[in-house]
Amino acid sequence: MSVVEGRTLCGPNAPLTLSTDVVIVGSGASGAVVAAELAEAGQKVIVLEEGPHLLPSQLARMRPSETMRHGWREAGMSFTVPVGDSPAINLMVGRCVGGSSVMTGGVCFRTPDHILQEWVLELGLRSLNPVAMTPFFEEVERRCHIELVPEHMRSRSTVLYGQGAQKLGYSLAPNHRNTKDCDGCSRCNFGCPHGAKWSVDLTYLPRAQAAGAEVFSDALVEQLILRGDQAVGIRGRLLDADGKPQRRFVVHARRVVLACGGMHTPRLLQDSGIADRLTSVGEGMTLHPSMRVMARFDEPVYGWRGALQSAHSEAFVDEKITLMSVFVPSGVLAATLPGIGQSHKRRAEMAPYLAVFGGMVHDDPGGRVMSRRSPLGMLWGRSEPAVTYRMSRRDRHGISRMLRILAETFFAAGAREVFLPILGGPPGFPDGGLGADDLRSIDLDKIPAQRFECASQHPLGSCRMGLSPDDAVVDENGQVFGLRELFVVDSSILPTSLGVNPQVTVMAMATRLAWKLRERRLPEGA
Repeated sequence: MSVVEGRTLCGPNAPLTLSTDVVIVGSGASGAVVAAELAEAGQKVIVLEEGPHLLPSQLARMRPSETMRHGWREAGMSFTVPVGDSPAINLMVGRCVGGSSVMTGGVCFRTPDHILQEWVLELGLRSLNPVAMTPFFEEVERRCHIELVPEHMRSRSTVLYGQGAQKLGYSLAPNHRNTKDCDGCSRCNFGCPHGAKWSVDLTYLPRAQAAGAEVFSDALVEQLILRGDQAVGIRGRLLDADGKPQRRFVVHARRVVLACGGMHTPRLLQDSGIADRLTSVGEGMTLHPSMRVMARFDEPVYGWRGALQSAHSEAFVDEKITLMSVFVPSGVLAATLPGIGQSHKRRAEMAPYLAVFGGMVHDDPGGRVMSRRSPLGMLWGRSEPAVTYRMSRRDRHGISRMLRILAETFFAAGAREVFLPILGGPPGFPDGGLGADDLRSIDLDKIPAQRFECASQHPLGSCRMGLSPDDAVVDENGQVFGLRELFVVDSSILPTSLGVNPQVTVMAMATRLAWKLRERRLPEGA
């Protein structure tokens, strides 16, 4: 795939000006889908990506820390601002050609039917019913080679957890992932070095380019261009090799499609003055707050040998908890263990004996995205938008419940001790390790939530779809209320939290909207 790298166009030259039928801001799971569908329909398409273009051969040479620095937004160090009894949540969002699809574990679930029914019955979004959405799920699954992870690909870490689950009366089910010929190197979250994960930079974007679309990397879009109530293009700046803004560019377009994700689509709308007329922009974000528990066994586990995310359990979905297998490269795992100096060294040497399992909470909307130009954004002092998050009381209890389930399951599997994701260790246990009796003595609900180590790769719903501009940002066709030729197709439009990994939902929704857009007549002129 040939990508025009914006850094090669930087310099003191005059602004770069381009014209096209459709400009798509963002090259991830949604933007790539729309680019392929519209380009194949004969429309002239330009895709703009803020991050660099990272080839599998480059990812194979990078250490995990290098991948984070080059492929993750803010080198993987974006955090929410906690409000009330809430954790500071690490937002792991891809920033490269292909977006987060390059950096995910590849887990692919359809939107659960009960969620789609909720959107229909409670929100009135009748076109999103399970029957109507089925063709879009099938199209994505066909294009992305989604397959079940075979049991032989489960790591010893996941096998041990599954044994504990069976003893406690619940079971694991295999994950679906967009992979082919995966060798289980456990590097998924750092970019597959073998091209075995069918992320959109290897599937949809090549399709788009074969049909004539142009893809530009290192291109920061700063503002929309509006003519009255119609979007007619974007403006921004190309980034140099150090990520610093340089040469300005303008793209004139007959149609503008935003696919910047849950954090940056609302930021762009805010910076363009659109939030002044649509108060729901940036409101109601959900994150699927996620945590993991580590457990030490007497025998070596070597948990990095196998698929990173091979199995899950829906045994606790009624409590809004989804359990998910996970592992990371040993160097990253060791760095998360408690201790300082020699005490940390001793803990890190246990890495071969550690198993890991995680989970996420199907959360209530508690997030808010604010532009860098907002008062908090200016106080934030960074180029990224500020994201605040207030966890509901129900979700806060869900964290405690989830961690206890994970730990008790490991003890049922024979673990000697567990390590909960509590900064500074649980009260009375500064070294972090807990035995079964120790776990029973701790009231997790009484530990301040800000002490929990928490992460999310699923920012959703910050420009949600709905029937009215009073409580939504886009209509059922993805069009921004009150503006012509401005559409949003990414995770920000999802009306609620999903309770499952959102990649397939995002791509299916983008497919649905793209099929509508390819039938919609383009306005005259750019």
